[in-house]
Amino acid sequence: MPEIKRSYDNNGEEVIEVDMHPKDILHNPILNKGTGFTEEERIDLGIHGLLPYHTSTIEEQVERRYANFRSKESEIDKYSFLMALQDRNETLFFNLVSKHAEEMLPYIYTPTVGDASLNFSYLYNQNRGIYLSYPFKDRMDEMVARIPKERVDVIVVTDGGRILGLGDLGVGGMAIPVGKLSLYTLFGGIHPDYTLPVLLDVGTDNPGLLSDPLYLGWRHERLKGAEYQEFIDLFVKAITKRFPNVLIQWEDFSKQNAQPLLERYKHHYCCFNDDIQGTAGVVTAGILAAIKGTDSDLKHHRLVIYGGGSAGIGVAHLITRAMVKDGMSEEDAKSRIFVLGRNGLAHTKSEGLDDLKKRYAQEAIVIEKWGVKNMQNISLHETIEHAKPTILIGTSAQPGSFTEELVVEMKKHVARPIIFPLSNPTSKSEALPEDLMKWTRGQALIATGSPFPPVEFEGKKYTIGQCNNVFIFPGVGLGVIATGAKRVTDNMFLRAAEVLSRFAPILNNPFGSLFPRIKQLPVISKTIATEVGKVAIEEGVCDHPPEDVEKAVEKAYWQPKYPKIKRKK
Repeated sequence: MPEIKRSYDNNGEEVIEVDMHPKDILHNPILNKGTGFTEEERIDLGIHGLLPYHTSTIEEQVERRYANFRSKESEIDKYSFLMALQDRNETLFFNLVSKHAEEMLPYIYTPTVGDASLNFSYLYNQNRGIYLSYPFKDRMDEMVARIPKERVDVIVVTDGGRILGLGDLGVGGMAIPVGKLSLYTLFGGIHPDYTLPVLLDVGTDNPGLLSDPLYLGWRHERLKGAEYQEFIDLFVKAITKRFPNVLIQWEDFSKQNAQPLLERYKHHYCCFNDDIQGTAGVVTAGILAAIKGTDSDLKHHRLVIYGGGSAGIGVAHLITRAMVKDGMSEEDAKSRIFVLGRNGLAHTKSEGLDDLKKRYAQEAIVIEKWGVKNMQNISLHETIEHAKPTILIGTSAQPGSFTEELVVEMKKHVARPIIFPLSNPTSKSEALPEDLMKWTRGQALIATGSPFPPVEFEGKKYTIGQCNNVFIFPGVGLGVIATGAKRVTDNMFLRAAEVLSRFAPILNNPFGSLFPRIKQLPVISKTIATEVGKVAIEEGVCDHPPEDVEKAVEKAYWQPKYPKIKRKK
C-alpha cells in the first residue's frame, strides 16, 4: 500500500506526505486537487507536466463545476455528475455541495438516490466502498484485511433488503451507504477518508434483478435464517477486529432483520440503525417542535402510526421515552400510541402479531368498546374515528393512504392536526402537502419524508419541512466519534431530538416550518454532537472522555479545504 502520512501544522492546517507515483496522486480522490495544486506542489510531486498551467483557487473550481452541474437536465444526470466529481476530487465535491446544499441535497440523496439504486447495475462506473458477497464468506477476514484504509471512523452498511420504499434492490442498495456517508462528511464533518460504505451481498428476492443479464450482484435467492445470521456475524467480527473503534450504522435492512440485528449487536458494539433510531429521532423532533409551536403539552396528545415496521416502531419507542421523561408512566404513554400494520390496528387479541407490534398492542378490552365490525382488521379510518389522534405518522409506503375523508375526520377532534407522510421516495408518500393544507383549511402541521415545494393556500405560503434523518445522524455520529463513545444509546437520540426541535422556525412563527433550513445543519450537527457527547459521558460509555466536549467536537469537524501535499523525504 502506498504510504500516506497525515499530520497538522501549528496553524491546524492538514499536511499530507505521500510516497506515490504522480499519476496515482491525481487518481486518488482524497489527494487530488486537479488544477488546484500549487506550483511548488506540482514540482515536488512530479505532476507539473500533467496539468494545465494555471493554478486555480478552490473558489474558481467550484464556479466551474457549478456551471457544469447546472447544464445537466435530468435528475439522474445531475446525480451522476456529482458522484463522478466525488470519485475524482472529494474536497472539491464537498466544497461545492456545501455552498449549494439545499439545491444539491435532493440529487446526492433522496429522492434521486432511489432512481440510482434502481439503475445501479447500469450506472456503475466506480469502485467506492466494499462488496462482501456470501459465496466468498470463507474469505471474510482476507477481504476485510485488504481494505485500503488505515483508519475508519464510521461505516454505513446495508444488505439492500429494503431500499427506501422501493423494496429489495440487492446490490443496488450500495447507493444508499455512499449517499449517507456523503451526508456524514457534509453536515457532520467526518473526514471523508475515514468513512467506508459496505454492501453485504446475500442475494435478492427481486425477480427482475435475478433475470437481468446485467445485474452485478450474486444471482441467488436472498439468504435467510442461520446462514444469513452467520454471514452477518462474520462481517461484524472481522470489521471490528480490523477497526475496533468504528461506528457502524445499519441501513435499509428488511423489517424481519432490522430490529433483531440491532438487538443482537447494540450492547456489544458501537452501532445503531438509522431507519429505526435516526427516523425516530427526527420524527420526535418534529413532533416536539409542533407541540412547542402551538403551546400544547406532549401528555395531551394521541398518536397513530400507519406502518408497523421497524421505522414506525422506532418512532413509537422514542415517543414513549419522551412521554415518560415528561412525567407519564410507560403504561399511560403506550395507551396513547396506536400502531397499524397490514392487518389493521395492533391490539392484544390481534392474530399473528409480530414481536415489534406486540410491544405497542392496545388492550383489546378497550378497543372492543369501539364496536367495530371486524376486530381482526380495524382500519385506519376506524382508528382515527375512535382514537381521536392529534398526530398521524405515515411509514407505510402506501401512496395516497391519507385520504380527504380520513383527514377531515381527524380535523374534527383537533384544531391543528400534526400529519407526517414520511414514506420515501415522493411516489410513496401517504399524502401530498398541498392536499393536506386544503383539507384542513391551512391548519395542518406537516412534515414529509421527501422534499416538497412550499404550498400556497388562501394567500399564505407554507414551507413544508422535510423530516429528513440528515438532521439527526451526522450530529449523533460526530458526538460518538469525538468523545470515543463505545456504545450508541436511545437517550442520545432523545437528546438529539430535543436539540433539533429548538431550531424549528415554528417557534417564532405559528405557521412556520417544523424543521430548519438545510444550510443550518453544520451548526445544528455540532450542537447535537456536543449534547450527545455529554450523554455518552453521563451514561459511562466513554473510556477516556474529553475534558471539554465542545472543543473535542470542533476539533473533530473536518472542513473541505485542500491540505498541503508534499513528497515524503
